[in-house]
Amino acid sequence: MEVSVLEENKKQNVLSLSIKGSTPAFVNALRRTIVDEVPTMAIDTVEFQQNSSILYDEMVAHRLGLVPLKTDLKSYSMPDEQSEDGEFRAQFHVKLHLKSKNVGDVLSGEMKSDDPKIVPVFDNLPIVRLAKGKDNQELEFTAVAKLGKGKQHMKWAPGHVTFKYQPKVDVSKVSDNAEDVAKSCPVNVLVHKSGKLSVDPKKENDCTLCGACVDVSEGVAKLNESNTDFIFNVESWGQLKPTEMVSQAIDIFDKKLDDFAETLKA
Repeated sequence: MEVSVLEENKKQNVLSLSIKGSTPAFVNALRRTIVDEVPTMAIDTVEFQQNSSILYDEMVAHRLGLVPLKTDLKSYSMPDEQSEDGEFRAQFHVKLHLKSKNVGDVLSGEMKSDDPKIVPVFDNLPIVRLAKGKDNQELEFTAVAKLGKGKQHMKWAPGHVTFKYQPKVDVSKVSDNAEDVAKSCPVNVLVHKSGKLSVDPKKENDCTLCGACVDVSEGVAKLNESNTDFIFNVESWGQLKPTEMVSQAIDIFDKKLDDFAETLKA
């Protein structure tokens, strides 16, 4: 199996990989492991000292649970995870506090964390809007965040992961309507010059196999897909870096295989 990086955008937390010589079962297992098994921090319980806003406590708590929190996997662990010597290796939760009487939107960045490493990924996520009245509305709470996994609740999922078969686009170099065929592609995979049609190698992976070029090309363009090569896309919601999501998933996958092998031996 051969893996290479096609694109990495650190600002947008996006990673695109080319995986060659694999199977749909393995690639999908990797995708499922990232979404379901890689732990992240998320608010799990909330204790309200004051909430006179228009939203019920349960609705505010639900919104808080969906606020992505930066995650430090070295300092925290799942309650059931132990180190090699059998001792729990890290603490399990962190508290975040908020108290506001300000009229207007209460934002995620107003939460104060006991650990500066565990803070909201985005500071501008609205939690609730406090209105002005005879007595200004108020919100005060203490939230407890802990590690969890996406298979328990999607608030712990680290991001969005997809894959597709490697597209293969074949075209005849000479075509009477090369310009029309090239313009029919919505993602500009095809290019034309002096009546000759060709595939842009930098954009071939962007092909969605929509078939628009085939419909107008009169047999000049042909689309196919590989059964062994895949485009693997990882989009993080900010708790972890995309590369960390993949590496953590591989470690988890390896451990599951080792445990399975040990079970077979036993």
